[in-house]
Amino acid sequence: MAEEKGLVRAPGRITQDQYKLLENLVADGRFGSVSEAMRAAVSKLTESNVQSAKENFLVGEALLGEGDEVAHIDLLIGDKSGPVGIAFAQSLSNLSVGHTPLLAVIRPNLPSKPFTVIVPKVTIKNMEDAGKIFGPAQTAVAKAVADAVEDGIIPVDCLDDWVIVVSVFIHPKAKDERKIYQYNYSATKLALSRALQRYPSLDKLMYEKDRARHPLVGFRSPRLWRPPYLQIALDNPDIEMVKKVVSQIPRSDSIILEAGTPLIKRYGVGVIGEIRKILKDMFIVADLKTMDVGKVEVDIAFEETANAVCAAGVASTETLNEFIHEARRLGVYSYVDLMEVGDPLAKLKSLERLPDVVILHRAIDVEQKGGPPRWNYIKEIKEEFKDRKILVAVAGGILPSTAKIALEAGADILIVGRYITQSRDVEKAVEAFRPYIKEDVDLFRVHVE
Repeated sequence: MAEEKGLVRAPGRITQDQYKLLENLVADGRFGSVSEAMRAAVSKLTESNVQSAKENFLVGEALLGEGDEVAHIDLLIGDKSGPVGIAFAQSLSNLSVGHTPLLAVIRPNLPSKPFTVIVPKVTIKNMEDAGKIFGPAQTAVAKAVADAVEDGIIPVDCLDDWVIVVSVFIHPKAKDERKIYQYNYSATKLALSRALQRYPSLDKLMYEKDRARHPLVGFRSPRLWRPPYLQIALDNPDIEMVKKVVSQIPRSDSIILEAGTPLIKRYGVGVIGEIRKILKDMFIVADLKTMDVGKVEVDIAFEETANAVCAAGVASTETLNEFIHEARRLGVYSYVDLMEVGDPLAKLKSLERLPDVVILHRAIDVEQKGGPPRWNYIKEIKEEFKDRKILVAVAGGILPSTAKIALEAGADILIVGRYITQSRDVEKAVEAFRPYIKEDVDLFRVHVE
């Protein structure tokens, strides 16, 4: 019944429109009473949910604890007749050396329900390793599943229909059995809860993806998600002078470094590595001013760990399309400098895909002769591409006194060179722009929730 698809609320709590729909079905002779129509609709909805559970599965993950006993759980939960059931059966029937699957049991002869199979992530090399899996980890997972049923996380009516596949990490150096049990119990229960709640939500994922820091990664990979930014252009073609400047730049999430074109022309893109020795976690732009072979130049910058690459807007549309495509493929930001581009909007419209950042750039030679900035294009670009994600940077004689005006015009990135890099007090020059950029993200928020 196509009409019943709107019946999504529980019996006894339907809307007036839904009740009217039921009355119409009765009037059409399809059912003898409203109650009969209601039962049919609920039955169909239940059948649909059961079928969905059979054809699909849910995924859960959790990391908890610390030290060598840290627990990391990945799990699948779903119907026996679906893909999880197949994975469950294959786990128990296709054994591999060092990764022998085993059923989760609370104690010998008492498995948990839904039946759960544990797959060790780390190769078991000796009986000491086996004891950690077949002892505290096994009972921890089983107890967590049983308690998840008791707490209502797993529906009771699914105990005999669902199975669970749990991948368990036990570090070879783990010694404390109590911690192994405690951490794996908590991680399994949290992973189950997340799976049944379809965690994470899209909103959660989008909010956290550029804020979070993985606890096992020794560096940060910054992203441009929180404008405005201050981008410091390192154009001086003297690496020792650049190092001196970089060493005085305050650490901040809102500061970007640019390996300027003159610097790169003299030392090559490898100069990025020299900058990273001083500020390893900074977002660094390779200002290559690419004019041809866009893909090749993106690859070169990528290999040197640049976070972004800049092309010249006067390059051909074909070159820019290749440039932007390759940058997106490799996960680095694409900048396009619109200096000397007569009609920025027309140029951007000609591209297959927009770059991540466009620069409205007043050249130094133009600036020194009193040429005006091109900030009027900011509003036009933002309005034309209001449904697209694009940042607008401004460059060319930006000072603390003009920064506020640029930001009010809609700029997302302030590119500053000589005011900072040629200052006697680099840190003080940077601090002059602090009121116009945001405070740092709380770096203590390591996400192991």
